[in-house]
Amino acid sequence: MYAIKRELKVNNTEANWLAQCAGLSRFVYNYGLGMMKASWEEDHLKANDSKRLNAIKKVFTNVTKKSTEFAWCNKYPSRIYQNAFRNLAKALSRWRDPLLKAKMPKFHKKRHQCSFTVDDCNGKRLLFAGKKINIPTLGWFSIIGGDPLQLYFPNIGLWPRYANTIARVAGKWFVSFKIDACPVPGIKHTQQKVGIDLGVKCFATLSDRTQIETPSSIKKAKTKLSKLQWRNRKKVLGNGQTLTKPSQNALAYYERLRKQHKHLANIREDFLQKETTRLAQTYQEIKIEDLNVLGMLANHKLAEAISLLGLYRFRELLTYKQKFHGFKLTLVDRWFPSSKTCHKCGHKQNMPLKERVYICGGCGNVEDRDLNAAINIEGWEAR
Repeated sequence: MYAIKRELKVNNTEANWLAQCAGLSRFVYNYGLGMMKASWEEDHLKANDSKRLNAIKKVFTNVTKKSTEFAWCNKYPSRIYQNAFRNLAKALSRWRDPLLKAKMPKFHKKRHQCSFTVDDCNGKRLLFAGKKINIPTLGWFSIIGGDPLQLYFPNIGLWPRYANTIARVAGKWFVSFKIDACPVPGIKHTQQKVGIDLGVKCFATLSDRTQIETPSSIKKAKTKLSKLQWRNRKKVLGNGQTLTKPSQNALAYYERLRKQHKHLANIREDFLQKETTRLAQTYQEIKIEDLNVLGMLANHKLAEAISLLGLYRFRELLTYKQKFHGFKLTLVDRWFPSSKTCHKCGHKQNMPLKERVYICGGCGNVEDRDLNAAINIEGWEAR
């Protein structure tokens, strides 16, 4: 399986149509969730969630859609509301699973949820090479950024693809789907192994004495975002509980805020994608710490810097790129004292975060704190 996401080139008419389709999906999701909550209050009903949801789906199809008040639902493809019920079933299943520890599904809001899923009845459709894509039940759309197939799989004509999810992000529409294909690793790694120590001051320090600095564009985008939020701190943004509607300036501010958030996310994602690909193509084995990012965010002095860098996303990208580039990723025990241990003599000592140079009390070795930790991570072996 390989996932592809591409931006759609749409005009105002197409954008309005897609927004209406997303509105139907949101309405059906909230309709099903509301009916589920109402059914739970009935003590005499002993059916499980699957049977309840199937009954609600039949009521919506045979009764609600045929009523005069909800006749507008018939203007849109039926696969939209069927996939909305399917997404609700998945959300309820995750909530019921004690291992996942997922929260109870919430009602979707227009401000946050503007997406929907469509597919063919048989579950997949052929994807043809070209600068246009045929989305099931919606028709043909132009793609921005080149051919999604030729970019990753040259000399390939068509592949079976599965459900298409169309979403609006910061005023732009994107389509994402999976195809039955996988790139064949053909990379010859130039170096054996490396240990990587992630940090805040320097994004990553490698055991071969190289460093990966955080791009300055991320900090500039974050500063611009903070200024935008501060200048609009007194704007009337609306309140659903008091039925206060947002002003026109507030709506324009929301749009600028979405675009700036997306701009910042794009810079970070581009940086992480390029660096992880370079590392995956260079080293045969990569060792990184199994960081507890959620626990690190509890430190209010470092939470903003940690969330800005995307440390967990760095690990995610390396994990799924293993099969594509043929390297080995090793997660070092999170309790391994990499920063406290001297990589030469093995002496351990306390190292407050403010101390950036490791001065060994055993052998007198002087080393950069992050470099010392990276060398220890490279030499770590599972017991």
